[in-house]
Amino acid sequence: MRIISGKHKGRYLQAPKKLPVRPTTDMAKEALFNILNNLYYLEDLVVLDLFSGTGNISFEFASRGTTQLTAVDANYGCIQYIDKISKELEFTIDTIKSDVFQYLEKAAQKSTVIFADPPYDLSIEDFSKIPELVLKNNLLLDNGVLIVEHSKHTDLSILDNFTNQRKYGGSVFSFFEQNPD
Repeated sequence: MRIISGKHKGRYLQAPKKLPVRPTTDMAKEALFNILNNLYYLEDLVVLDLFSGTGNISFEFASRGTTQLTAVDANYGCIQYIDKISKELEFTIDTIKSDVFQYLEKAAQKSTVIFADPPYDLSIEDFSKIPELVLKNNLLLDNGVLIVEHSKHTDLSILDNFTNQRKYGGSVFSFFEQNPD
């Protein structure tokens, strides 16, 4: 995996092979950050990275100047890896080892961007819980967005508060807002 832009642009990171992850591709990640860069000043964001895995998305935000980052994953190895790289690269990423659904039930901190990259084989019922919990618990700041990455074989456009989606190869980013126009 590679950091695409910012302070550590071009830096390759090798995650341990034993981690149960599927990192977002560079092509999809670059497209996502082009969208976000046009919507927000990245240094001012409060970011919550759910199902953070290797920390690929968190590292990209941090390299681009975001300092208020929280990464949540249930796998202890993933959390250890994110902590290790954060220390090496002097990133300020808070990590939380937790089941994402349990975390969202209790979370209180609001974020500008909430990014969720759950396993692609999650049921549609579980996929729908992500925007449901984020919006029910009012976890987005004004003008905030929830972005859920999923397979092109999953359709989240049927869910409440869906605003749009972008497809990149086999991956899709679905966008949700608290009060879509």
